[in-house]
Amino acid sequence: MTVVDCTAFAGELRALTAQLPQVPRADIHAFLNSAGSAAADLPAALATALDSFNAEGNHDGYLLLRGLPVEDDEALPPTPTSTPAPEDRKLLTMEAMLGLVGRRLGLHTGYKELRSATVYHDVYPSPNAHHLSSETSETLLEFHTEMAYHHLQPNYVMLACSRADHERKAATQVASVRKALPLIDAEARKRLQDRKMPCCVDVAFRGGVPDPGAIAQVKPLYGNPDDPFLGYDRELLAPTDPDDVAAVAALSKALDEVTESVYLTPGDLLIVDNFRTTHARTPFTPRWDGRDRWLHRVYIRTERNGQLSGGERAGDVVAFSPRR
Repeated sequence: MTVVDCTAFAGELRALTAQLPQVPRADIHAFLNSAGSAAADLPAALATALDSFNAEGNHDGYLLLRGLPVEDDEALPPTPTSTPAPEDRKLLTMEAMLGLVGRRLGLHTGYKELRSATVYHDVYPSPNAHHLSSETSETLLEFHTEMAYHHLQPNYVMLACSRADHERKAATQVASVRKALPLIDAEARKRLQDRKMPCCVDVAFRGGVPDPGAIAQVKPLYGNPDDPFLGYDRELLAPTDPDDVAAVAALSKALDEVTESVYLTPGDLLIVDNFRTTHARTPFTPRWDGRDRWLHRVYIRTERNGQLSGGERAGDVVAFSPRR
């Protein structure tokens, strides 16, 4: 299953939302604790879909929840033009959905160096945004496994849509390693498996240094060779050995061939399996009229691949440590 129609659950989900603290940023830990309790009462069909995806993933590498409750556009505030969000901003319905669904999957996590160490991120177009930033709009945001270079890379990236772009052109593209693997020849697969390659990091994690170089080491494929995890970033992975370069090129080609485009509309929540996919976003044209595209993003850690060591809470903030 890749798409779950949640239209029939709207009433139950609105009731659960009403149980949550209505100013989430006033105490993010308390808000997420409340969401964790409420997540136990999610509609059975939705809970089953989430639990199955969390346990096994799927072939496409993502789960799309469609038809969730969301404010009418007129009831929403203007699309943000700055970050972070004000601490006193009232809970938006799609933020509630990220709380409930995310707590069913694992622990919401903030990253110290990213977005002022906040847990909830507004994703919106911003003039003159860096080409590696989610705030870019009129250029392609290239394929990347989110924070593949980070020792505490999140298991899931979750994107919830309150407002689509005007022309409905912006696509979130996802490419799954489970679909790409059969397209890569055995020699390249063997080269990519468990082989550390130099990787640069995003601007937020460079410690104020304009270009610290490839300070991380990332394995493009790792884990079970027959069903591997993926660590890939088209902009930042920087192999130098000619055989490594060729193998990464074969991987890139295969990922391009299996790419799917998801057009997020209000009431959609996209859960990206960040250990088995790479994702991108196609260009769109903002109008700067207060009604531009507005997504909400959270990162979820689980027990997989050393993300948790014990005692963590939903809402914790972690500091950067590059993969070595």
